[in-house]
Amino acid sequence: MNRPATEAARLLPWTGAEGKPCYLIGDGQGYVSRVADNVESVQLGMAADLLGHVEDLLSDRSATPEQLRYVVARLAESLREVHRVARSRGARLAVDAGDVP
Repeated sequence: MNRPATEAARLLPWTGAEGKPCYLIGDGQGYVSRVADNVESVQLGMAADLLGHVEDLLSDRSATPEQLRYVVARLAESLREVHRVARSRGARLAVDAGDVP
């Protein structure tokens, strides 16, 4: 089956075995695309919630080093997820604009 040249692989918001990236090739209308959209939405919402928690923790002068270390670890996880969403969406914008060779 031949695919249109403008159809690019979508970077999915989860990883596969050994942390390797997962991709989806399709028109963006299928079940896996809808699941990926939902996962991205949840990840972005959780990142926003985490930022609120971090602001509260940073304003608390009694926060312990363990609490700060824990929240920094969660921030790193969240940033990794948000970065993946941004890369995926940016790549799809390039395809939509016709920037794919």
